[in-house]
Amino acid sequence: MPMPAQELFMPFLALACAIPLGLLAQALAFRALRRAALARGNGIWPQALEMLRGPGRMATLLLALELAMTAWPLPEAARPTADKAAILGLIALLAWLALALGGVLGLWVQHAYDLNAQDNLHARRMLTKARLFRRLFTVLVAVLALSAGLMVFEATRGVGASLLASAGIAGAVAGLSAQRLLGAVISGVQIAITQPIRLDDVVVVEGEWGRIEEIGITYVVVRIWDQRRLVLPTTYFLERPIQNWTRSSSELLGTVFVHVDHRAPVSAIRRELERICSQEAGGLWDGRVCGLQVTQAGPATLELRALVSAADASTCWDLRCLVRERLTDFLRESLPEALPRTRLARAEGPQGTNAKEDHAFTIR
Repeated sequence: MPMPAQELFMPFLALACAIPLGLLAQALAFRALRRAALARGNGIWPQALEMLRGPGRMATLLLALELAMTAWPLPEAARPTADKAAILGLIALLAWLALALGGVLGLWVQHAYDLNAQDNLHARRMLTKARLFRRLFTVLVAVLALSAGLMVFEATRGVGASLLASAGIAGAVAGLSAQRLLGAVISGVQIAITQPIRLDDVVVVEGEWGRIEEIGITYVVVRIWDQRRLVLPTTYFLERPIQNWTRSSSELLGTVFVHVDHRAPVSAIRRELERICSQEAGGLWDGRVCGLQVTQAGPATLELRALVSAADASTCWDLRCLVRERLTDFLRESLPEALPRTRLARAEGPQGTNAKEDHAFTIR
């Protein structure tokens, strides 16, 4: 018996009315919430609302669909398809909402811990954990949502069961193929927990000086001082030795080596170094360490090591350059006799004669 046209037309008419009304109500609600968030003066809430806007719209559409189907049920032939579509939409909504909430949590951690602070050790520790666990959470949510979506349909459910039953050699091959990937993922989790490196750490890897810019699940990006990027697998930082200059603190000691003549007045150079740190360094020197020592006495020169301290790596670099420049200017202008020099000595001939044929010069 043919179905009345009204019975076919009314559900679609209900959807056509419910969806615009629902989206309008959702837009007005988010607008009011955004105004309230801006009135509080906290920058995190407007950004959090933007992250939740997409899931909110999808939830409104699903709610409108459910209300319309409850008020005017679909024909029996169309109900299975509509039910499956509703279940898929609900799975997608839950996954999207979970990812959005993870983004809001990551945003809160980013605002709570300032990476630009002078002593940012705790901030780097928390941000490293937050970013790594958020990426792991994203992968987990995606896998669960895909699995739940496949379980909705009988055909894909059977394919999944047959794949599980016939794992055998294919499973072994897949396991061997994914061994390096799984190792990298496990290394990423281990880095998040043990934290041998953190975001913004100053490291020396592969002979390059740089900062940890990004820590992914399977890779780490090091920003080199000349703006290059060095991308390394996470296993690299667990299997090979690296230099981490800010492992326990951002404070650093910097060294400047100067070579002078053996007759150089070391005490006068030491006083000049102290004057440079206290009067010319400005905010570069943190006031902890400023010293000068003779670290080596070679056949031609003395090696002086100036040791100075700074709050972080970039400041320490600028301070070292300043000290090197000022000490060189001081030696050239005030103590020219202290500059390295090569001496020539004339050896006398037999019986103390100075005959031209007996002259010899040696370099000391």
